Order: sequence, then structure tokens, then C-alpha cells
Amino acid sequence: MGENMSVAINIHHALKAYGKNIIIPDLDAEIKDKEFFTLLGPSGCGKTTLLRMIAGFNTIEGGDFFFDEKRINDLDPSKRNIGMVFQNYAVFPHMTVRENVEFGLKNRNFSKSEIGPMADKFLKLMQIYEYKDRMPERLSGGQQQRVALARALVIMPDVLLMDEPLSNLDAKLRLEMRQAIRNIQKEVGITTIYVTHDQEEAMAISDRIAVMKLGVIQQIGKPQDIYHRPSNEFVASFIGRTNIVMADCKKNELTILNHKIKVNNLNYTGKVKVSIRPEEFMLTEDKSAIPAIIKDTIFLGLNTHFFMELPNKQTVEIIKESVINNINETGKTVYLTINTDKVNVFTEDGSKNLVIADEK
Repeated sequence: MGENMSVAINIHHALKAYGKNIIIPDLDAEIKDKEFFTLLGPSGCGKTTLLRMIAGFNTIEGGDFFFDEKRINDLDPSKRNIGMVFQNYAVFPHMTVRENVEFGLKNRNFSKSEIGPMADKFLKLMQIYEYKDRMPERLSGGQQQRVALARALVIMPDVLLMDEPLSNLDAKLRLEMRQAIRNIQKEVGITTIYVTHDQEEAMAISDRIAVMKLGVIQQIGKPQDIYHRPSNEFVASFIGRTNIVMADCKKNELTILNHKIKVNNLNYTGKVKVSIRPEEFMLTEDKSAIPAIIKDTIFLGLNTHFFMELPNKQTVEIIKESVINNINETGKTVYLTINTDKVNVFTEDGSKNLVIADEK
């Protein structure tokens, strides 16, 4: 049985345009061999467009796309050795599960003696072996998506491309499939590009994430780097929840609502935007801290979410671990400090993060 020949993918100065309408102006990305790489962004940011350029379904108006050393710009889609999985499964309704999985192998002229065992391997890996003789209509959405995944992987592609494959599944199934996809990708060891607009899904599944906006990559990094040190206000707001509060900065000291805090690795003077995640506001007994009025509380089991009004009338969201006797009733004034280790500080226009993370 042939071993997987996954590849690294390098994209230099990619340009996608429909006439004068530029979708992707000038994009660079380097995806490592066997990496799980996610394109994340709001709808219309160009992530599916880029995926389709890699697959060969979209023309490339400029730049170079490489699989290892091989330039693929002009290569027919069928010659790119790609496995694809879409959100609508696209399994063949008139074929059994096994016939669906064997389809690509028959197209590639594998012998009968090879096709059976290869299909079996992926039916078992995907935990759908027991359904092998069923028609797809008798399967749940999650099972159909497993068939689509088995069919994409059995041909031993160099690259696996997935476009929002879980968006049609219900929440519980999405979580299960997310884990299944992650495990299988690691086991098969294949370079994977995954498109999603769901930031939690991206964080759970990816080795690295590229956050896109209007055809431009805002940041590429590991999930924890993007979460803790977003490169700009857009990334901070798109990944996870955050509160953006204006402040004055003098070297490494911020004045937020008359409250002074020192931030490491900061050296800037001027007006700034401070990004404070809901979990980075701390309740304190210290009356010289920032006063806040509790406007609303939402109990969600492990955590309670508070909406509080700051002295500048801005409402912020704060998340705390729930306690048995919750004394924080609506209308009460509490006092807040800020976890300065995790705060991010941006230029006034939000375009640049001024907290330079310590060199790892």
C-alpha cells in the first residue's frame, strides 16, 4: 500500500481578481508538510477563494503556488493529487458507503485486490465499517461526512482541503467530528488546509491559523499566540471575546479611567486602545481601582458572565468562575483591576500591537 506523500505548500504574491474587482491583492503563506493549517475569517474574506485556487477550481491572476518544489499554477485539478471535503458532504446517493469510498481508487486504476483492503482501512479508521453496505440516505449527517472524509483520504492525496466541513452538523456532532478530524489528520500525517469562520473550531483543530480580512492575512500563528498576542484589533476581536477600552500611554504605564497600570514590554507614548479579555478583569476590594456597576449577569454553569458599566458609560463583559453564593446582584458597584500580563495594547487606530511578546 502506497505511503502518503504529503507536501509543503508555498504561496507567493497570490492575486485573485474578477476583472477590476480584487478579492486577494497580494498573499503569502508557507504551509509546512503534514501541518493542519486553518484559514479563518468572516464570510467574504477570501478564504474559500484561496482554497479553490490551491485546488485548481479558480484561476490564478498572479503569483506562484508550489507543492514542494513543483509550481502548480497551470496544473489541471485532477493532476494535483488533492482530497477535498465540502460542507455539503457531496457523497454519491446512488452508491453504498463502500462504493463511495472505493470510487476514487477505481478512477485511479488500482487493481481489485488493492481496492478492497484500502477501502476497509479507511472505513475502519473513520468508524463507518459497520455501515459499509448502506445507502447514504440511511446515514446521519455526521456519518455522511465521515464517508466523504474516507473517500477523500483513501486515494492517498498529497494535500487535504476542507471547506467548512462541519457547518451543517449540530453542535454536539460538530465537537465529535472536530476531534475525529484532528485525530485522523495526525494519524494519516497529511498536509491539511481547513477553511472555517468558527474561531473556536479553528483554535481546537489547528497547528497554525491564518486570520484573514478582505483577502489579506492579518496574522499567522499558533492558536495560543493569536489568542494571547493578536497582531491588531481585528484579530483580537475576531478570536475570542474582548473588551476594547481607550487609554493614555506613557512609556510602559497606562492610565485607564484614572486607574494606572504598568505593562511589561511596552514603550509608547500617546493615545492607545487596550484589549482586555473578559477573564482578565479582576474583582478587588480596593476602592481606588476602577468602579463598575453590574448591569446583568448570565449564569452558565462553570462560569458566570457579568455585563458591567464603567465610569465612561461603556459596558464591558467580564467572566468569572461561578460561586455558590453569588452576592453580585444587579445595580451593585464593584471594583476592578486588570491582569497586566495578558493585556494587549494597540495604536489608537487599532492597526498594530504595541506589546512585543517576550522572545520565546
